[in-house]
Amino acid sequence: MPRFRKPRAVVPGDTIGIAAPAFPADAGALAAGTAALREAGFRIRSRRDPTLARGYLAGTDAARAKELMGLVDDPRVDAILCVRGGYGCQRMVGGLDAARVREAGKPLIGFSDVTTLLLWQRKLAGLGGFHGLMFNARRGPSREEVASLVSALAGEAQAPFLGQGRRRGVAQGRLVGGSLTLLAASLGTPWEVDTRGAILLIEEIGERPYALDRLLTQLGAAGKLAGVQGIGVGHLVGCDDKKRTQPEAEEVLMELLAPLGVPLVFGLPFGHQSPNLTWPVGVRAELDGRRGTLMLLESGVQRG
Repeated sequence: MPRFRKPRAVVPGDTIGIAAPAFPADAGALAAGTAALREAGFRIRSRRDPTLARGYLAGTDAARAKELMGLVDDPRVDAILCVRGGYGCQRMVGGLDAARVREAGKPLIGFSDVTTLLLWQRKLAGLGGFHGLMFNARRGPSREEVASLVSALAGEAQAPFLGQGRRRGVAQGRLVGGSLTLLAASLGTPWEVDTRGAILLIEEIGERPYALDRLLTQLGAAGKLAGVQGIGVGHLVGCDDKKRTQPEAEEVLMELLAPLGVPLVFGLPFGHQSPNLTWPVGVRAELDGRRGTLMLLESGVQRG
Protein backbone atom coordinates (compact mmCIF):
# COMPACT_ATOMS: atom_id res chain seq x y z
CA MET A 1 0.00 0.00 0.00
CA PRO A 2 1.45 3.43 -0.91
CA ARG A 3 2.48 5.82 1.84
CA PHE A 4 -0.51 7.72 3.14
CA ARG A 5 -1.09 11.17 1.69
CA LYS A 6 -3.72 13.70 2.70
CA PRO A 7 -5.67 15.47 -0.07
CA ARG A 8 -5.31 19.21 -0.61
CA ALA A 9 -7.36 21.66 1.44
CA VAL A 10 -10.37 23.19 -0.30
CA VAL A 11 -12.16 26.38 0.75
CA PRO A 12 -15.19 28.40 -0.39
CA GLY A 13 -14.38 30.01 -3.71
CA ASP A 14 -12.85 26.75 -4.96
CA THR A 15 -14.59 24.40 -7.38
CA ILE A 16 -16.28 21.12 -6.49
CA GLY A 17 -16.74 18.66 -9.34
CA ILE A 18 -19.89 16.55 -9.34
CA ALA A 19 -19.67 12.83 -10.17
CA ALA A 20 -22.26 10.04 -10.42
CA PRO A 21 -20.26 6.80 -10.02
CA ALA A 22 -23.21 4.61 -9.00
CA PHE A 23 -26.96 5.32 -9.25
CA PRO A 24 -28.06 8.44 -11.14
CA ALA A 25 -28.93 11.56 -9.19
CA ASP A 26 -32.48 12.63 -8.47
CA ALA A 27 -33.05 15.94 -10.27
CA GLY A 28 -34.66 17.62 -7.26
CA ALA A 29 -31.98 16.44 -4.84
CA LEU A 30 -29.26 17.49 -7.28
CA ALA A 31 -30.71 21.00 -7.58
CA ALA A 32 -31.06 21.37 -3.80
CA GLY A 33 -27.57 20.00 -3.15
CA THR A 34 -25.78 22.18 -5.67
CA ALA A 35 -27.70 25.23 -4.42
CA ALA A 36 -26.51 24.52 -0.87
CA LEU A 37 -22.88 24.25 -1.97
CA ARG A 38 -23.12 27.43 -4.03
CA GLU A 39 -24.63 29.22 -1.05
CA ALA A 40 -21.61 28.06 0.96
CA GLY A 41 -19.37 29.76 -1.60
CA PHE A 42 -18.26 26.90 -3.83
CA ARG A 43 -18.30 26.81 -7.60
CA ILE A 44 -19.81 23.68 -9.16
CA ARG A 45 -18.60 21.87 -12.25
CA SER A 46 -19.79 18.66 -13.95
CA ARG A 47 -18.72 16.80 -17.06
CA ARG A 48 -22.09 15.24 -17.90
CA ASP A 49 -25.67 15.13 -16.66
CA PRO A 50 -25.62 13.03 -13.44
CA THR A 51 -29.37 12.38 -13.68
CA LEU A 52 -29.09 10.36 -16.89
CA ALA A 53 -29.59 6.63 -16.39
CA ARG A 54 -28.63 3.43 -18.11
CA GLY A 55 -30.74 0.85 -16.35
CA TYR A 56 -30.19 1.43 -12.64
CA LEU A 57 -26.75 2.99 -13.16
CA ALA A 58 -25.70 6.51 -14.12
CA GLY A 59 -24.29 5.35 -17.45
CA THR A 60 -21.95 2.56 -18.52
CA ASP A 61 -19.07 1.50 -16.31
CA ALA A 62 -16.65 3.09 -18.77
CA ALA A 63 -18.59 6.36 -18.86
CA ARG A 64 -18.72 6.63 -15.07
CA ALA A 65 -15.01 5.89 -14.73
CA LYS A 66 -14.20 8.39 -17.49
CA GLU A 67 -16.29 11.04 -15.74
CA LEU A 68 -14.48 10.54 -12.43
CA MET A 69 -11.03 10.52 -14.02
CA GLY A 70 -11.94 13.60 -16.04
CA LEU A 71 -12.65 15.45 -12.80
CA VAL A 72 -9.40 14.11 -11.33
CA ASP A 73 -7.44 15.47 -14.29
CA ASP A 74 -9.30 18.78 -14.68
CA PRO A 75 -7.13 21.60 -13.22
CA ARG A 76 -10.26 23.70 -12.70
CA VAL A 77 -11.68 21.16 -10.20
CA ASP A 78 -10.43 21.22 -6.59
CA ALA A 79 -12.56 18.49 -4.98
CA ILE A 80 -14.94 15.75 -6.16
CA LEU A 81 -18.32 15.06 -4.59
CA CYS A 82 -20.31 11.96 -5.48
CA VAL A 83 -23.98 12.79 -5.83
CA ARG A 84 -25.45 9.42 -4.93
CA GLY A 85 -24.62 5.89 -3.83
CA GLY A 86 -26.79 2.84 -4.32
CA TYR A 87 -24.65 0.52 -6.40
CA GLY A 88 -22.09 0.68 -9.17
CA CYS A 89 -18.74 1.79 -7.76
CA GLN A 90 -17.37 -1.76 -7.64
CA ARG A 91 -18.08 -2.12 -11.36
CA MET A 92 -16.11 0.93 -12.46
CA VAL A 93 -12.95 0.97 -10.32
CA GLY A 94 -11.10 -1.01 -12.98
CA GLY A 95 -11.25 2.10 -15.15
CA LEU A 96 -9.54 4.34 -12.57
CA ASP A 97 -5.84 5.26 -12.49
CA ALA A 98 -4.40 5.20 -8.97
CA ALA A 99 -1.23 7.10 -9.91
CA ARG A 100 -3.20 10.00 -11.39
CA VAL A 101 -5.59 10.05 -8.42
CA ARG A 102 -2.65 10.27 -6.01
CA GLU A 103 -0.87 12.94 -8.03
CA ALA A 104 -4.00 15.11 -8.24
CA GLY A 105 -4.49 14.90 -4.47
CA LYS A 106 -8.12 16.02 -4.61
CA PRO A 107 -10.59 15.34 -1.79
CA LEU A 108 -13.19 12.73 -2.70
CA ILE A 109 -16.47 13.01 -0.79
CA GLY A 110 -19.31 10.53 -0.41
CA PHE A 111 -20.64 7.59 1.59
CA SER A 112 -22.80 4.48 1.16
CA ASP A 113 -21.65 2.79 -2.10
CA VAL A 114 -18.86 5.37 -2.33
CA THR A 115 -17.28 3.46 0.58
CA THR A 116 -15.78 1.34 -2.20
CA LEU A 117 -14.10 4.34 -3.83
CA LEU A 118 -12.79 5.62 -0.48
CA LEU A 119 -11.32 2.18 0.27
CA TRP A 120 -9.91 1.88 -3.27
CA GLN A 121 -8.08 5.20 -3.25
CA ARG A 122 -6.79 4.68 0.30
CA LYS A 123 -5.42 1.23 -0.55
CA LEU A 124 -4.21 1.69 -4.13
CA ALA A 125 -3.46 5.42 -4.32
CA GLY A 126 -2.55 5.95 -0.66
CA LEU A 127 -4.84 8.99 -0.62
CA GLY A 128 -7.26 9.95 2.12
CA GLY A 129 -10.82 11.06 1.44
CA PHE A 130 -14.01 12.10 3.21
CA HIS A 131 -17.02 10.12 4.35
CA GLY A 132 -19.59 12.86 3.95
CA LEU A 133 -22.71 14.27 2.42
CA MET A 134 -24.20 13.42 -0.95
CA PHE A 135 -27.34 14.70 -2.65
CA ASN A 136 -29.85 12.22 -1.23
CA ALA A 137 -32.80 14.40 -0.35
CA ARG A 138 -34.87 16.93 -2.26
CA ARG A 139 -34.78 19.22 0.76
CA GLY A 140 -31.00 19.34 0.35
CA PRO A 141 -28.32 18.90 3.01
CA SER A 142 -28.82 20.64 6.33
CA ARG A 143 -26.81 23.71 7.33
CA GLU A 144 -25.06 21.56 9.93
CA GLU A 145 -24.02 19.04 7.27
CA VAL A 146 -22.74 21.74 4.91
CA ALA A 147 -20.85 23.44 7.74
CA SER A 148 -19.27 20.11 8.67
CA LEU A 149 -18.13 19.57 5.08
CA VAL A 150 -16.75 23.10 4.77
CA SER A 151 -14.75 22.74 7.99
CA ALA A 152 -13.43 19.31 7.06
CA LEU A 153 -12.30 20.37 3.58
CA ALA A 154 -10.58 23.48 4.95
CA GLY A 155 -8.80 21.54 7.68
CA GLU A 156 -10.43 23.57 10.45
CA ALA A 157 -10.91 22.25 13.96
CA GLN A 158 -14.15 20.27 14.28
CA ALA A 159 -16.22 19.70 17.38
CA PRO A 160 -16.22 16.11 18.65
CA PHE A 161 -18.91 13.83 17.27
CA LEU A 162 -21.28 12.97 20.10
CA GLY A 163 -22.92 9.55 20.47
CA GLN A 164 -23.71 7.17 23.31
CA GLY A 165 -20.97 5.23 25.03
CA ARG A 166 -21.61 1.49 25.11
CA ARG A 167 -18.29 0.20 26.43
CA ARG A 168 -15.80 2.29 28.39
CA GLY A 169 -12.23 3.00 27.47
CA VAL A 170 -10.30 5.46 25.33
CA ALA A 171 -8.74 4.43 22.03
CA GLN A 172 -6.67 6.21 19.42
CA GLY A 173 -6.17 5.12 15.85
CA ARG A 174 -6.65 6.07 12.23
CA LEU A 175 -10.21 6.23 10.95
CA VAL A 176 -11.51 3.66 8.50
CA GLY A 177 -14.97 2.40 7.64
CA GLY A 178 -18.26 3.32 6.03
CA SER A 179 -21.15 1.14 4.92
CA LEU A 180 -20.95 -2.22 6.70
CA THR A 181 -22.22 -3.97 3.56
CA LEU A 182 -19.48 -2.46 1.40
CA LEU A 183 -16.77 -3.17 3.98
CA ALA A 184 -17.72 -6.85 3.88
CA ALA A 185 -17.93 -6.73 0.07
CA SER A 186 -14.34 -5.46 -0.08
CA LEU A 187 -12.96 -8.73 1.30
CA GLY A 188 -10.83 -10.52 -1.27
CA THR A 189 -10.52 -7.46 -3.51
CA PRO A 190 -7.48 -5.24 -4.15
CA TRP A 191 -9.17 -2.57 -2.01
CA GLU A 192 -9.88 -4.86 0.96
CA VAL A 193 -10.43 -2.86 4.12
CA ASP A 194 -7.39 -2.61 6.42
CA THR A 195 -8.43 -2.32 10.06
CA ARG A 196 -5.09 -2.94 11.79
CA GLY A 197 -4.68 -0.40 14.59
CA ALA A 198 -7.74 1.50 13.41
CA ILE A 199 -10.88 2.98 14.83
CA LEU A 200 -13.56 1.32 12.74
CA LEU A 201 -16.65 3.40 11.92
CA ILE A 202 -19.71 1.65 10.53
CA GLU A 203 -23.24 2.60 9.47
CA GLU A 204 -26.00 0.91 7.47
CA ILE A 205 -29.45 1.16 5.98
CA GLY A 206 -32.13 -1.45 5.33
CA GLU A 207 -30.28 -4.48 6.70
CA ARG A 208 -32.19 -6.61 9.19
CA PRO A 209 -30.51 -7.56 12.47
CA TYR A 210 -29.60 -11.06 11.27
CA ALA A 211 -28.00 -9.54 8.17
CA LEU A 212 -25.93 -7.19 10.33
CA ASP A 213 -24.92 -10.30 12.30
CA ARG A 214 -23.82 -12.02 9.08
CA LEU A 215 -21.82 -9.01 7.86
CA LEU A 216 -19.99 -8.54 11.17
CA THR A 217 -19.39 -12.28 11.50
CA GLN A 218 -17.86 -12.27 8.00
CA LEU A 219 -15.54 -9.38 8.92
CA GLY A 220 -14.61 -11.18 12.11
CA ALA A 221 -13.88 -14.45 10.31
CA ALA A 222 -11.63 -12.51 7.94
CA GLY A 223 -9.66 -11.14 10.88
CA LYS A 224 -10.89 -7.58 10.40
CA LEU A 225 -12.18 -7.07 13.94
CA ALA A 226 -9.27 -8.52 15.89
CA GLY A 227 -6.95 -5.57 15.31
CA VAL A 228 -9.29 -2.65 15.84
CA GLN A 229 -8.67 -0.17 18.66
CA GLY A 230 -12.28 0.94 18.96
CA ILE A 231 -15.57 0.87 17.05
CA GLY A 232 -17.99 3.72 16.41
CA VAL A 233 -21.47 3.09 15.03
CA GLY A 234 -23.36 5.73 13.07
CA HIS A 235 -26.96 5.71 11.94
CA LEU A 236 -28.68 2.34 11.56
CA VAL A 237 -31.66 3.24 9.38
CA GLY A 238 -34.45 0.75 8.77
CA CYS A 239 -32.42 -2.03 10.34
CA ASP A 240 -35.36 -3.75 11.98
CA ASP A 241 -37.31 -6.91 11.24
CA LYS A 242 -41.10 -6.99 11.62
CA LYS A 243 -41.11 -10.80 11.62
CA ARG A 244 -38.35 -11.15 14.20
CA THR A 245 -38.60 -8.19 16.54
CA GLN A 246 -35.91 -9.50 18.90
CA PRO A 247 -33.04 -9.00 19.13
CA GLU A 248 -32.92 -5.46 17.78
CA ALA A 249 -30.03 -4.17 15.70
CA GLU A 250 -28.09 -2.54 18.54
CA GLU A 251 -28.46 -5.66 20.68
CA VAL A 252 -26.95 -7.76 17.89
CA LEU A 253 -24.04 -5.36 17.53
CA MET A 254 -23.38 -5.35 21.26
CA GLU A 255 -23.42 -9.14 21.42
CA LEU A 256 -20.83 -9.38 18.66
CA LEU A 257 -18.66 -6.34 19.44
CA ALA A 258 -18.50 -6.16 23.25
CA PRO A 259 -16.35 -9.33 23.51
CA LEU A 260 -13.64 -7.55 21.50
CA GLY A 261 -12.85 -5.57 24.66
CA VAL A 262 -12.45 -2.22 22.90
CA PRO A 263 -14.29 1.08 23.43
CA LEU A 264 -17.68 1.21 21.72
CA VAL A 265 -19.76 4.26 20.86
CA PHE A 266 -23.16 4.05 19.15
CA GLY A 267 -25.39 6.75 17.67
CA LEU A 268 -22.65 8.85 16.08
CA PRO A 269 -23.96 11.46 13.62
CA PHE A 270 -23.03 10.01 10.25
CA GLY A 271 -24.65 7.76 7.67
CA HIS A 272 -28.04 7.45 5.97
CA GLN A 273 -29.85 9.97 8.16
CA SER A 274 -29.48 13.60 9.11
CA PRO A 275 -27.14 14.77 10.37
CA ASN A 276 -24.58 13.06 8.17
CA LEU A 277 -21.44 14.84 9.33
CA THR A 278 -18.15 14.59 7.46
CA TRP A 279 -15.18 12.63 8.76
CA PRO A 280 -11.77 12.08 7.12
CA VAL A 281 -10.54 8.65 6.13
CA GLY A 282 -7.06 7.68 7.27
CA VAL A 283 -6.31 10.28 9.95
CA ARG A 284 -5.92 9.76 13.67
CA ALA A 285 -8.80 10.20 16.05
CA GLU A 286 -9.78 9.37 19.63
CA LEU A 287 -12.84 7.37 20.61
CA ASP A 288 -14.02 7.75 24.21
CA GLY A 289 -16.41 4.99 25.25
CA ARG A 290 -17.36 6.69 28.51
CA ARG A 291 -18.09 10.15 27.14
CA GLY A 292 -19.50 8.75 23.90
CA THR A 293 -17.33 10.99 21.73
CA LEU A 294 -15.22 10.74 18.59
CA MET A 295 -12.59 13.49 18.37
CA LEU A 296 -10.24 14.13 15.48
CA LEU A 297 -6.58 14.47 16.46
CA GLU A 298 -5.53 15.95 13.12
CA SER A 299 -7.13 17.43 10.02
CA GLY A 300 -7.89 15.37 6.94
CA VAL A 301 -6.16 17.73 4.49
CA GLN A 302 -2.77 19.24 3.80
CA ARG A 303 -2.69 23.00 3.58
CA GLY A 304 -0.32 25.24 1.66
